Amino acid sequence: MKIDFLILPLDSSLFNSLSHSELEAANAKWLEVDICPGYPCRVSLEDAKVGERLLLLSYTHHKATTPYQSSGPIFVRENAITAETKVNEIPYMLRHRLLSVRGYSNDGTMLEADVTEGDELEKHINGIFQNADVDYIQIHNAKPGCFNCTVVRA
Repeated sequence: MKIDFLILPLDSSLFNSLSHSELEAANAKWLEVDICPGYPCRVSLEDAKVGERLLLLSYTHHKATTPYQSSGPIFVRENAITAETKVNEIPYMLRHRLLSVRGYSNDGTMLEADVTEGDELEKHINGIFQNADVDYIQIHNAKPGCFNCTVVRA
């Protein structure tokens, strides 16, 4: 049975309002992109282009009150606009990477996990959502382990 899903980007307002002192306190760094692909933006869900500035900072992407609570580094393009995703749409940024796909219950306990090439992602999302106890999925880049986005049932 096919299950409809929606990929959720991070909201640009989480980052646009950060002051210089807040960024400094968080050890955030501004970088200039020197290769594409290589710097996936978690707000626009696009790879940053060569010459663009982006913010590298730690982000708590899994705020669960379980041992699975987690944070890690993410990239956000300067002046990024929050992506407007559609049901069952896979952004290109995810299609050309090796990905770790993790399914969690509503209390934040990991129930399912898999690794896939991005061009097979839809099949893996659907497979994990076959488990009715999975409330949401998080997608990470498999090699560096960095968080990309969250997936919910549509």
